[in-house]
Amino acid sequence: MYKQILVPIDLADTDLAKPAIEAAVAMARSSGGSMRLVNVLPMTPVMLAEYVPPDFDVQQRKAAEEAMAIIARESGLDSGHISGTVRQGGIYHEVLEEAKAINADLIVMSSHRPAMRTYFLGSNAGHVVRYAKCSVLVVRNAKN
Repeated sequence: MYKQILVPIDLADTDLAKPAIEAAVAMARSSGGSMRLVNVLPMTPVMLAEYVPPDFDVQQRKAAEEAMAIIARESGLDSGHISGTVRQGGIYHEVLEEAKAINADLIVMSSHRPAMRTYFLGSNAGHVVRYAKCSVLVVRNAKN
């Protein structure tokens, strides 16, 4: 049913992503589809640029790519059906852009219980659900 599944990963909280990864792997296996992991790095604020090494963005991207490769290997999906990428910018914007770029027909993402601030500001998952051109499955962590 789903041929291109996109799974956003927050490398700062990989435990939160595990239920989404497991759900996406099961769907990819059952449909013979592929899974794409995406991590979004924040832009380095200009005011901090002088305090970080000149190759800070390169180091950050390399570390993220290595972490994504580990997650892909541990997913249990064969390497021909899983890939990963690292983007930089606003989280929900980059997730939606990656979904468009790979022609995703499903986005599977984790979400935590909303805090009071997200009721007013909206969460990244909420933005993805509202603006995605494909189906979105939001998987909640049972512990939250």
